Amino acid sequence: MSKGFITIVRLIFLGKKKKQMMQITDLKTEQKITPLLRLGFRPFFLSGAIFSIVAVILWLLMYKGAVNLSPLGGGYWWHIHEMIFGFGCAIIAGFLLTAIQNWTGVRGAQGTTLLVLFLLWLAGRVVLLIPSMLPDTLATIIDLSFLPAVAYVLAKPLVATKQYNNLFFVPLLLLFTLANLEMHLAIYFPQTFAVTYAGYAGVMLVTLLMSVMAGRVAPMFTANGTKTTKATPLPWLDKATNGSLAIAMFSLLLAPITGFSNQFFGIILIIAGIFQTMRWLRWRPWITLGVPLLWSFHLAIKFIAYGLIILGASYLTPEIPSSHMWHLLTVGGMGGLILAMISRVSLGHTGRPLSPPKAMTAAYIFITLATLVRAFGPWVLPEKTVLFIDISGTFWLFAFGIFVITYAPMLMSARKDGRPG
Repeated sequence: MSKGFITIVRLIFLGKKKKQMMQITDLKTEQKITPLLRLGFRPFFLSGAIFSIVAVILWLLMYKGAVNLSPLGGGYWWHIHEMIFGFGCAIIAGFLLTAIQNWTGVRGAQGTTLLVLFLLWLAGRVVLLIPSMLPDTLATIIDLSFLPAVAYVLAKPLVATKQYNNLFFVPLLLLFTLANLEMHLAIYFPQTFAVTYAGYAGVMLVTLLMSVMAGRVAPMFTANGTKTTKATPLPWLDKATNGSLAIAMFSLLLAPITGFSNQFFGIILIIAGIFQTMRWLRWRPWITLGVPLLWSFHLAIKFIAYGLIILGASYLTPEIPSSHMWHLLTVGGMGGLILAMISRVSLGHTGRPLSPPKAMTAAYIFITLATLVRAFGPWVLPEKTVLFIDISGTFWLFAFGIFVITYAPMLMSARKDGRPG
C-alpha cells in the first residue's frame, strides 16, 4: 500500500474526527441555551401566534365597546397596525432569521442576540397597547426600531458570504419600516398621511413577500409531498406576478406624494391576480388534496390570487365593498399561509417528520371559514356585520389556538434528533 494512499486515508479520518468534535462542541454550546432561543422560528412563531390570539380578542371587544382600551392611534389604527407589523412581521422575522442559516451556512441568531430582538418586538407591542407608559414619540421609535434591527442581523452574514440573491429581503424589511413609519405619521399628521394607504401598503408588502417565497418553495413542497415531478418555473411569470404586486404596493406607499388612483390600483390588482392564478395552476394544486400541509398552503395562495382579482374589482365598482374584500388577503392569504408555513417549518426544524398533528387539519379549515365569513358575510348581509366579525374572529382563535396548543411543546424543547437548532 503506497504512502500517498495511507496519507489520504489519514486525512479523511482526521477530517471526520474533527467534524465530529465540532458537532460535539456545537451541541455542548447549544445545551447552554434555552431551547426557545436556539433559532429564530422558535420565539417568533410561538409568540406571534399567541399575540394574534390576544390581538383578535382585544379587537373584537374594542369593536363592540366592551372594553375601555385606548391604544396608540385608537382601536382601528391599532388593529390594522398590530395584525400587520405586530403579528405578521413577527412571523416574517422568525422565518428569515431561520432561513438565513440555510442560505449562508452561518449559524442563525440565537441566545442573547435573539433575545434582544424578541424583547424589542415585545416592547413595541406593550407600548402601543398601553401608550400612557411612555411619550407617544418614544413609543413610535421603539416600534419602528424592530425591523431595522432584524435587517441588520440578516445583512451581516449575507454580505459576508456574498449571498446577494437573498439580500433582497433586507431592503424589503426597510420598506416595511417605511410603511410602518407612514402609519405612525398618520397619527401625528393625518392631513398628509392616511392610515388606510399605509396599512394597505403593509398588506401588499406581506403579499409580495408571500408571493416571492411561494414561488421559491411551492414547486418543491408539492413535488416532495406528492412524490411527483417538480413544476418547471417560468422566470417571466414570476417576474410578472411579483412585479405587478410591487407596482400595487408602491402606488399605496407613495400615495402621500403622488396621489392615489382607484382605477389604476384596481386594474393592477386584477392583473396581479391573473398572473398569480396562472402560476398557481402550474403548480397543480389539485394533486395536494390528500396532504393537509400542502392543500392548506395552496388554498392560501388561491385566496391571494382570487382575492387580488375581487379586491381589484372592488376599486372599479362601488357594489363590491373594498374594506371587506381586503380580508381575503389578510385572513385567507396572510393568516392561511402563515399557519401552513409555521406548522411545516416548525416540524422540520425541530427534527420531526413532516406530519402535523391531526388537529391542525381542523385549524386549516377554521382559517378558511374565518376568511369566507369575514369577506363575504358583510357583503351579503351588511346589517349582520358585527355578527360576522365575531364569527370570523372566533374561527381565527380556534385556528391559531390549535397551533399554539399542539406546537408550543415542540418549540420550547430541544430538537428530537439531537441536532443544534
